[in-house]
Amino acid sequence: MQTLTHAELACGLREALRSSLSEAGPFDPPPTVDLAVVAFPTNAPAVWANVLVHRGHPEGVVAHIGPHASAVQDIRYLVDPTDEQRRSIAWQPGADWTRLKGLQTLHGSGPLESIAPYPASLIKVMVAVGVGLLVDRGLTDWDEAWAWGGRTRAVRQWADGMITESRNDDLVALLHARGLIDEPAPGRGWVEPRDVHPTGDPSAGARHSFGGLHDTFWAYGLPTLRLARTRPDGGWLNRDGSGVGHLQMTAWDTVRLLWLMLPAVMPDGPPPPWLAAGMRPLLKPKTAAQLWQLMDDQALHEVLSSTVAAGLPGWRAGIPSAVPARWVGPNGQVAAADRRWPGDIRPIQAQATVHFAHKTGTTENYASDAGWVRTCAPGGRRYLVALLSTLGSRHAPHQGLATDWCIPALGARIDAWLAQRLG
Repeated sequence: MQTLTHAELACGLREALRSSLSEAGPFDPPPTVDLAVVAFPTNAPAVWANVLVHRGHPEGVVAHIGPHASAVQDIRYLVDPTDEQRRSIAWQPGADWTRLKGLQTLHGSGPLESIAPYPASLIKVMVAVGVGLLVDRGLTDWDEAWAWGGRTRAVRQWADGMITESRNDDLVALLHARGLIDEPAPGRGWVEPRDVHPTGDPSAGARHSFGGLHDTFWAYGLPTLRLARTRPDGGWLNRDGSGVGHLQMTAWDTVRLLWLMLPAVMPDGPPPPWLAAGMRPLLKPKTAAQLWQLMDDQALHEVLSSTVAAGLPGWRAGIPSAVPARWVGPNGQVAAADRRWPGDIRPIQAQATVHFAHKTGTTENYASDAGWVRTCAPGGRRYLVALLSTLGSRHAPHQGLATDWCIPALGARIDAWLAQRLG
């Protein structure tokens, strides 16, 4: 099998995006889709690419990434703007970006510019990583009884509901209570992670390395991950003063966050090449494995994968993955997150060829998904994928769906393209 290159992967992703969007459009306003993939060919180096579609570049641009998979070098990511009522204004029908004044920089200096879409519940991956950091630092454990919202449950149970069903049983309040929440410094200068001491502050001694969550993301070279303006009571939505414009992720930094946790499930994989030699793992293998198990149990296969929606008119296949059996009733219908999908998914389940451990996020204006794909049979394709987009539920063809069918169709195209090259 011929060796896959970064340029070939970028070309394949760009064509998959162009084909999927052109079949579905036009959209008002034109969408932004931020897509990143890291593929792991057998007995060959990792291959990566980040492609971005947005107004002004409907055919897609390929982000410039250095040879060590470091931060994107040619895109200025802008903070998603909101109005006085804290509503997103860049993606409403008829929105004119040329009239948006005073847009703030999330990261980068261009020359390309793009507003970074709100990640929605994909931010819960950052929260879960934060909980993992607390576990590793001895500041909580998975069996600790944690009280929030009038209920007391084990941290493990809170995390399960947050990731597998995307419930707002979030653990932001725990991160606040244990001192992990720090606000990102405005205008902070970029420091290459190769210049960071492998254990954080070399004089730290027995202290916890890297301090708060944003300091940790920064130290591991992930400058666009932000969990800002959240509240000690766990509030993280627009109405809490956080939400759009304060919770930020880009596809490339999201996929690299997952790469940092990958040794727990792919011990033979290449280490993240942007980190200095001797840099300690972001999470201990046992902790990272717990987070991957939660994402393996994800119920909401409704963005890059679409199994839960099988049987609905116009259904389009996505990444060919199965919904975990715990969510599938005897009639083949999926029930999760206080929702029930009407179709019998069992025929589609039987055709699944990959496992997809992932987390989704959806609102009216946004749809996102990120995770780890590997074939059910050993020896096949393995890749990380992250997508953030402005194609939320208002573009969906049926009430209750997360996004337009073009997004799962994109997932299917990516998987089929990689299957031809990786097996």
